[in-house]
Amino acid sequence: MNRIPVLLTLLALAAPAQALRLIVWDPELRDVLGSGETSGGRMTVQLLQGYVGPVKLVFSRDEDEKARGLYNGVQSGYNGLIKDGQLTLDTPGSDVTLTKFLSGLKLSVQVQPATQILELPGLRSAPDKNKEKEKGKPNSPKTPGGQ
Repeated sequence: MNRIPVLLTLLALAAPAQALRLIVWDPELRDVLGSGETSGGRMTVQLLQGYVGPVKLVFSRDEDEKARGLYNGVQSGYNGLIKDGQLTLDTPGSDVTLTKFLSGLKLSVQVQPATQILELPGLRSAPDKNKEKEKGKPNSPKTPGGQ
């Protein structure tokens, strides 16, 4: 019977570190352009290839992380920019790369390309403007004076 508290303590100590999560949105919060999660001392981030422009970054921690004081310096949201595959955050005082920002939390970053806009359950994507233009085009070119 004395073993149960010891086993529970060992299990609690052996539990993996909690994950800090990141979602990168377009400025209108319609499409997810990237996401990331920590595992150990590294955050693996997938970013949509070819996107250049402003973004909104949303970080989340679970209640256990908050209670333990993990990642206290992280706000829930930041404005940012993706340019040349580099993600930059607008932080109070200056703009910093995601790598530099997370190094302050003792996390390294691994960026992987995402091949398409990521989808979350229940998220509606904005209509594709190119497909809408295609709908309005006739299938065959009209000849002058013809039908």
